[in-house]
Amino acid sequence: MTPLMRAFAQLDDPVFLGVLLRSVAWTALAFALLLGALMLLVHQGAALQGWRAWGADLLGTIGAALLAFWLFVPIAAAIGTLYIDRVAAAVERRWYPATPQGRPATIAAQIADAIAIGLRLLLLNLLALPLLFLLPGIGLLIAWAIAAWAIGRGLFVAVAMRRMGRAAAEAAYRRRRAAVLAQGGILALAGYLPALNLLVPVLGTAAMVHLLDGTD
Repeated sequence: MTPLMRAFAQLDDPVFLGVLLRSVAWTALAFALLLGALMLLVHQGAALQGWRAWGADLLGTIGAALLAFWLFVPIAAAIGTLYIDRVAAAVERRWYPATPQGRPATIAAQIADAIAIGLRLLLLNLLALPLLFLLPGIGLLIAWAIAAWAIGRGLFVAVAMRRMGRAAAEAAYRRRRAAVLAQGGILALAGYLPALNLLVPVLGTAAMVHLLDGTD
């Protein structure tokens, strides 16, 4: 059974459901605020008159909605990282109860790393956005590869730092790089699918626990 299949098998876990509901609520709120802010900027920035103003407003609104949708995954990932420890602990209780705790990184380092995951993914998605217009087919592939790396590496290192320091977590990532990026690629693809994208932070965290604990 693959790490993601094991993660899916635990979706009925009360901890998973609770985290999922919280993540959905916060992500929906953040998405609504982002969309509202972008549309407000469009409305205030349109200084045209007549049909030109109407056309610019319509195109701007559509563009704002598409941009908000494009940023949905990094926003969801950023919010989902707040619950990494809760999801990882639930996976360990069910699948790896005998795994020793180890010496985790400091709480401050774990929090900083979790925040960095969301910010890194957000920034990389913004940088990849122009490629979608300059290189339509290749741009989408590059954006997917960026998301695969950011989600895979980011979540794995964050999960590993619950057991070890950053240097050891980075070393553990390098030993499993191919498997981590493969899971990240699937998660990044899921991130473009409505409804399924909401599961990415929870399933991604669970899958990385399986990669960490199920291979040593």
